[in-house]
Amino acid sequence: MTWNLFHGRDWPPEPALQIRAHKGNFRRGPRLGKEYEQTNWDLFDQFASLIGSVEWDVALFQEFPPSWKSRMAEACDAEAHRALSGRNWLQPLTSIIGRWRPDLLGAWEGGSDTTLVRPRAGGIAEHHRVVLTRRPELRVMALTRLGSGPCVANLHVSTKPASAERELLDAAEQATEFAGESPLIFGGDFNVRPKASGVFDQLEERFGLAPRTAPDRLSHLLVRGFEVVERPFALPPEARDRVDPETGLKIRLADHNPVIGSFATVG
Repeated sequence: MTWNLFHGRDWPPEPALQIRAHKGNFRRGPRLGKEYEQTNWDLFDQFASLIGSVEWDVALFQEFPPSWKSRMAEACDAEAHRALSGRNWLQPLTSIIGRWRPDLLGAWEGGSDTTLVRPRAGGIAEHHRVVLTRRPELRVMALTRLGSGPCVANLHVSTKPASAERELLDAAEQATEFAGESPLIFGGDFNVRPKASGVFDQLEERFGLAPRTAPDRLSHLLVRGFEVVERPFALPPEARDRVDPETGLKIRLADHNPVIGSFATVG
């Protein structure tokens, strides 16, 4: 599973409720709409509920609130490897503010690429943090070797297409070198779509990494050395919905859809 968590925030589909960070978000929510609400409070329980409802052995998260590491690992019965990314200069103060009013800080709460590994995958045997670029914003990759042998690369690259493509190729080279002969999962938020970028052809031709999720998707789970049991696919937006029992309105978690794939080691 791979999912960009939008720093643990919600993003309702009703435009009137899509209040960006720093836009009057001192007030505690919710802002009420017709079917949805915009909460502006800590949504750890809702995210943990959704993540726990999906069957997975390895989960790759981007824009993952750093303060959630231990709690999410415990909630999911998993080990965690957290690689801090940009905007973490004022930790732990920003995490405290983020839990109080997440929409006040937005991305400025700080973020991470965090990989969770459940016991069936063998736990975490080795992990490293790789810096892909420092400008215009720090972007990193979390490299994790599983106790069962395969390796995982979890990354979130820059938003400009040229930078994203360059970072993806650099990351793939370092990830395949780290994995050696072991099977590799290379996933995360690529910030480029296959229909608009030839970098996916290069990732497959040069590093054997495939298959892409869909032509219009930003989040992908590419693999090398695995049998593809079920091609990666994005869950529908409605799968991110949770209901507020007090208002009866829906809360839509994050602004990306989780992507799920199923792979088996060969032999």
